Amino acid sequence: MRRHHLIDIPWPSFGPEPSRVEIPLSEYVARLSVLRAAMRDRGLTHLVLYGDREHSANLLWAVHFDPRFEEALLIVGAEEGQPPLLLTGNECSAYLPVSPLHRAGALRSEVYQPFSLLDQPRDASRTLAAIFQSEGIGGAAVVGVVGWKYYAGPGRMDVPAYIADELRGAAGAVSDATDLMMHPGRGLRARCSAAEIALFEESNWKASEAMRRIFFQAREGMTDFELLAEARYDGTPLSCHMTLKTGRNRISLASPSGARVERGYPWSANVAYWGSNICRANWVAESAGDLPVAARDYVDAFAGPYYEAMAAWLEELRPGVPGGRLSELIQERLPFDTFHIFLNEGHLIHYDEWLSSPVYRGSDLPIRSGMVFQTDVIPSNSVYFSTRMEDGLAIADAALRAELAAGYPAAFARMEARREFARRTLGLPMAEEHLPLSNMFGLVAPFLLRPNVVFSLA
Repeated sequence: MRRHHLIDIPWPSFGPEPSRVEIPLSEYVARLSVLRAAMRDRGLTHLVLYGDREHSANLLWAVHFDPRFEEALLIVGAEEGQPPLLLTGNECSAYLPVSPLHRAGALRSEVYQPFSLLDQPRDASRTLAAIFQSEGIGGAAVVGVVGWKYYAGPGRMDVPAYIADELRGAAGAVSDATDLMMHPGRGLRARCSAAEIALFEESNWKASEAMRRIFFQAREGMTDFELLAEARYDGTPLSCHMTLKTGRNRISLASPSGARVERGYPWSANVAYWGSNICRANWVAESAGDLPVAARDYVDAFAGPYYEAMAAWLEELRPGVPGGRLSELIQERLPFDTFHIFLNEGHLIHYDEWLSSPVYRGSDLPIRSGMVFQTDVIPSNSVYFSTRMEDGLAIADAALRAELAAGYPAAFARMEARREFARRTLGLPMAEEHLPLSNMFGLVAPFLLRPNVVFSLA
């Protein structure tokens, strides 16, 4: 078994910023066909997908529409032919051309003004009851509802009560169908196409370069506001809130607050765009001598064993391996009493930062080609704080790799180069099926003030 050590190296460059990736119209048309086939298999006549500013990923996948201020509702009939109907509020109606389906006339739209903000006009739209009736949602309809999360009982729906009540009053049967989109085994978003992987590679490139700038511009005395500004946020949509925490009163998940970057205190940050979340956690220090006395064995007692465990995790991350094996491995290698890992030992990422996960205790769900993983295994300790190797990683079999190489050759070349760097320089066990999306993949520096000193295995 390879053991950790520290090496001093320049961080690699993987070329200039990628060209913007656009999902083609043909893929959205195909997604609707796949969605309708899944509906028919489940005996559904209609699928109703809810979205709002924070919970837009299912709508994005289906028709490439993310509500900017308001809620939105997509109504899809199971039979091919009639385009789906998207209900928007007053202001989002002007945003409809963002959807290639809408531009092509393959997505109908209607303004439903109660989705609009308070005290805006609400006197010029039909009722939900009238809209549902015109879409064929009546006594014979069997409706599936897609919210943001699914629960144990099919009657529990994660949508506003007034929508659920209206559907229950109109249809013959209504049940939750969020798993159809988000379940880690059978969900339609659990496996990504070549185009989606290329899109998320672009996102990971941008987020990891933002994190690189943060690392290399960190100086003692800066405020956390000044340090996070080095990310140079450019308006790319976020998958979750960006954070940066340091100083004497650090609070997990907090925004910057004006705290100073001080030697000898822990530090963490994340930059997250659609399809990516690059996160690192370490100490504001140049060496172990800058740490509190009790934490000066941080490298050998905590961060190094974590890096070794993540290497073992990668070695098991292969198509066909049950997710429970990955969970079991981490719990074996990183005992809870020291590392306190209580969330999933890795999860799927999509437009939403956390889609779902096949990795949990006892899971028999297999790792599959097309899954995009967040290498998000979160240790914590009251003395050693934390460490992190959180990046995007796609799993791709030979067929998917060939599709990527043919359709997105520059993106595929970057993924291959990252894999070779992680394998040859960092000593990580990278399989052919591993396609690292982040420019920082595998780069774990224990000390913020010496970013070129990183872990490797030998």
